Amino acid sequence: MSDFQLRPGQSVDGYDVTHRLGTDYYAVFADIPDADREVWQRAQAFVDEVGDRMRDAWDRAEYPLDLAERLGELDLLNDGIEHPDLTRFSPLAAGLVNMEVSRGDGSLGTVIAVQGGLALRTLALFGSPEQQARWLRPIARAEVPAAFALTEPDHGSDSVSLETVARRDASTGGWVLNGAKKWIGNGASGGVTFVWARVEAPGDEGHGAARCFLVEQSTPGYTGTVITGKASLRGIHQAHIALDDVRVPEDALLPGARSFKDASTVLYSTRSGVAWSALGHATACYEAALSYAQQRVQFGKPLAKFQMVQERLAQMLEELTGMQLYCRHLADLELSGGLRPTQASLAKYHNTRAARRIASTARDLLGGNGILLENGVMQHLADIEAIHTYEGTESIQALLIGRDITGMSAFA
Repeated sequence: MSDFQLRPGQSVDGYDVTHRLGTDYYAVFADIPDADREVWQRAQAFVDEVGDRMRDAWDRAEYPLDLAERLGELDLLNDGIEHPDLTRFSPLAAGLVNMEVSRGDGSLGTVIAVQGGLALRTLALFGSPEQQARWLRPIARAEVPAAFALTEPDHGSDSVSLETVARRDASTGGWVLNGAKKWIGNGASGGVTFVWARVEAPGDEGHGAARCFLVEQSTPGYTGTVITGKASLRGIHQAHIALDDVRVPEDALLPGARSFKDASTVLYSTRSGVAWSALGHATACYEAALSYAQQRVQFGKPLAKFQMVQERLAQMLEELTGMQLYCRHLADLELSGGLRPTQASLAKYHNTRAARRIASTARDLLGGNGILLENGVMQHLADIEAIHTYEGTESIQALLIGRDITGMSAFA
């Protein structure tokens, strides 16, 4: 019997391609403040701690909620949200966390986007003092899974047309919710969901407005069903939600959320995070390709000695460096208070497109070994397809940017 054991990050063929190399060709992150670097290092340690387990969870399409809680324990879910009861991350620190966790595993990167970027931000921005006192810390610590339910089966990019409705409950003075939601991360995880619905109150000045309700998932009439058959982000569950006469009290309504513009405020804020996540995925793919090219021998020499391979690596580095520059300046703009929503859209648009190209090139450069999950690239390639779509598709980002630079809307 052999006593051979794999080192962490080593494939069965002996290739070691999943360790971080610290790629930073333009020294984009060389001067970051010590406080931001400490947060980044905490995220790196977390990725090292859970990497092998998440690869197995992705393969099995299982969602290890305890690892989401671990993110909360390490105080890594705050996503740069400003609130007196939350640890304040700079935009740069929040971005580095998104980047690093996504470099390790895209499903966990999406946990940050959902639990922190969407749900926690919604509560922090729009929740009442009583709602925040009860739920803010449990959500920030991931002791309670939290979901943000805007997208519907028939309304994704045109979410302004949401059909989920909220009517006054004459018997209790509360609300009755009816409708359906789709692609809702954490929507069937046993926690709470921030449900966006259109108010039906004829004769009331609030009639037709988009409002947000905090709904406990144990509420009768709320049914969350995990969506199966995904080929992307398999290590986190998204849900199809049915709302069938879901009755909630008056204090379930978030008083600060009064229009679709408020929902957009949350979405705009998370687009920066998606740009950083794309950078994390792309970094993992580039570094895997570089490591593999240095280790893999064909025709009597390492792949890295072939001209075509060096050219591909240079092309990948060119795009990766551009992504890093986008993200660093994005954080600087946000810190100065000068970041506009369409600038976040441009960063998301650029970085997810570039990440797709880098991942595709890396997959090809690894040859047949590129499709093995143990080498990481195939998983990242698949996960990039999801982040390329969520928080606004490529087409929607292009139209938002186009409207900004031309002054003309192509939406109608």
